[in-house]
Amino acid sequence: MSVMLQPCLSASMPSFPFKRTVLVCCASSQQSDARVPERTKVRLGLPSKGCMESDTLRLLEVHIACQLPVNREKPRQYVGQIPELADLEVWFQRPKDIVRRLISGDIDLGIVGFDIVSEYGQGNEDLIIVHDALKYGECRLSLAIPKYGIFENINSLKDLAQMTQWTAENPLRVATGFTYLGPKFMKENGLKYVTFSTADGALEAAPAMGVADAIVDLVSSGTTLKENDLKEIKGGIVLKSQAVLVASRKALMQREGALDITRKILKRLEKRLETVGQFRVSANMRGSSAEEVAERILSQPSLSGLQVVGNGVLVSLLTNIFNEETPRWYKLLKKLGL
Repeated sequence: MSVMLQPCLSASMPSFPFKRTVLVCCASSQQSDARVPERTKVRLGLPSKGCMESDTLRLLEVHIACQLPVNREKPRQYVGQIPELADLEVWFQRPKDIVRRLISGDIDLGIVGFDIVSEYGQGNEDLIIVHDALKYGECRLSLAIPKYGIFENINSLKDLAQMTQWTAENPLRVATGFTYLGPKFMKENGLKYVTFSTADGALEAAPAMGVADAIVDLVSSGTTLKENDLKEIKGGIVLKSQAVLVASRKALMQREGALDITRKILKRLEKRLETVGQFRVSANMRGSSAEEVAERILSQPSLSGLQVVGNGVLVSLLTNIFNEETPRWYKLLKKLGL
């Protein structure tokens, strides 16, 4: 099933750095070969620049629980190794290319934002989310409209859909870089008359320039929207995103060593992430016996550790929580039918 969202072109429309397009929203038709390409190494794709690159390397390298440092001969080299995983190659790629190459079989595992998996994966069944919450890169893909003019009293997606201004001759104009998720979201929410323009950045300027009525873009704090007199509306969040570990189903099933390496990476990630926000508190407490101290502690249901009068209190971060296997590992095996 597909839906064609027709553009509205006007001779009086000003020149601007946005490309007008006709976008087709449909299920992904991307298909790769039945077998994975032959090679001796498993490949992991990592983001090649920006905060996603530095935060991903920090997760893998810095924390004692992971200890999966990526070695590169040169800082900007696109290929590296993880000494702890001898049968693994690391390839630094643009996030969208990581997803595309997972589908094509050129890499087997990747760490990217969930928004990128959703946009460029387009529902491809070969992609499996192995870990859905790596706890960095948090943002949301959201619809935003101006605070002023005809949108001043529009505060929800329902309000926007019910505006009588939008017709086949005068559709709602939306600027976005998400040319799959944007049209899909609009169709699913009953906005019939919509046209899209694409751009690489600075989408917040489009409504003020008069080249779009609304935008669909990634939002973190919302400060940039506010500074450009834009607002998010109720029901306008397309999806929430953060960094995820994603894999090719075929690679996990067919490539020698891929499933075992995935298990090792997943186990180390879980050891790290399960400690976030958890502390160990030690304190000297007075009591004539261990039983008396235990009774005093158990008599306070809301005990946080510092609610008991004691001395010599020591608070330390937890660095590891050891489990025999992680719940996500068993979920992955279930997805694979193993």
